[in-house]
Amino acid sequence: MAAPERQWGNLLPDRPNDECFYREDEMEFASDGNWLARILLSLSTLGYGFVTIKADFNKTHATNPDWTPHARFHVVWQILSYAGVALIAFGLIWLGGPVPRERLYLAAALALAIYGAFFVAALARPLFYGRLYDDNGYLPFRPPVGPAYWRWDVNVTAFTIFSMITIGAILAIK
Repeated sequence: MAAPERQWGNLLPDRPNDECFYREDEMEFASDGNWLARILLSLSTLGYGFVTIKADFNKTHATNPDWTPHARFHVVWQILSYAGVALIAFGLIWLGGPVPRERLYLAAALALAIYGAFFVAALARPLFYGRLYDDNGYLPFRPPVGPAYWRWDVNVTAFTIFSMITIGAILAIK
């Protein structure tokens, strides 16, 4: 059996400037044609990483007196986790480096995982007796179109829009 450091054979480079890290024929980051994808991914990332801080770090969620202290702990943990993931995504989107196209797809996958988990939780509400809103939180609103009795949930509306932006970003990656 080979020594552990040679186990991976030629998959790991000996030096950072080996071909898997840098190729002369790679397009420059600024001219790779993915500006639209980067802007859309940035909007999507702002949605889950920083809009949630504004929306949830207040009396409707993190300091809601009707929530148990443990539930408040979990929402703060969630908010801070999303912010951390967003910082990683911004690095993938805007910092130069190897495999730039794949980095954009990874940033998009992070967004889809977060938004997708929201929709799975929304659909699974009956399993844990959940609700989309609290009476002392963000209440559903009357949409700009449709019958007067329609009400849209704020989170479902926002996350649908951000999910569509993410899909648009994926489609814009060249």
